[in-house]
Amino acid sequence: MRAVIQRVTKASVEIEKKTVASIGPGLLILIGIGDSDCQEDVKWLSGKMVRLRIFNDERGIMNKSVKETGGEILVVSQFTLHASTKKGNRPSYIRAAGPAISIPLYLEFIRVLEYELGKSVQKGEFGAMMDVSLTNDGPVTIIIDTKERE
Repeated sequence: MRAVIQRVTKASVEIEKKTVASIGPGLLILIGIGDSDCQEDVKWLSGKMVRLRIFNDERGIMNKSVKETGGEILVVSQFTLHASTKKGNRPSYIRAAGPAISIPLYLEFIRVLEYELGKSVQKGEFGAMMDVSLTNDGPVTIIIDTKERE
């Protein structure tokens, strides 16, 4: 699984000019599910998201997690995170998982995030054409790949 995590003051998702999800301060997580991803990736990544200390404490130091700050989370599926640009100019998405694998893992990722966070998580619509708006706070943007755990 690949994720782009952005610390935001607000974020929202629109589908056909209708807002389907929105959050205030918290995390916007763009999630791409690959064909080799599994339950272990879901568990590891969701735990990492909730405990990642990228919010400022009282001294202005990034030392608090989204859970500690009471922040919200918005998850948006994005198969293009598995784009391969090695050859030519047209990206290949062959490593992105098909719906039979990605939908159950996407839903499980959200379920585990909600459990870890202790509250509901907002989400886009899997497979839909979405307009995602955000105000990046910082800016703070982090990329995590479960296959490259650093």
